[in-house]
Amino acid sequence: MEPLMESFTTELRRGTLTLAVLSQLRTPQYGYSLVQRLEKAGVAIEQSTLYPLLRRLEKQELLTSSWDTTESRPRKYYVISEYGSNIYEQLKKEWETMTAELKTLLEGDENDETDCSLYI
Repeated sequence: MEPLMESFTTELRRGTLTLAVLSQLRTPQYGYSLVQRLEKAGVAIEQSTLYPLLRRLEKQELLTSSWDTTESRPRKYYVISEYGSNIYEQLKKEWETMTAELKTLLEGDENDETDCSLYI
């Protein structure tokens, strides 16, 4: 992928990853299980991207975390907080609105191209 396109794609994905992560934390998940869930849904995310995002969301009080030390390998589980659920619902509505608006604009581009060909 050319550098400019890669930059645009990264920028576009950055905001959607927060929404994707919040959507999967209604039940407690540890980092690797969250990566697997997201990838199964077609959302690729590197662990080097996920863990800083989880820490940021926890710092913003959108998530809570707890350690499970009952197994041989301790795992930190994350779950969405009540505040995080409220923010998630608002973000989800905003995403749905923006998606509908963009869809209208993008479909308009296709119709404009078709309309322009009538005048040539």
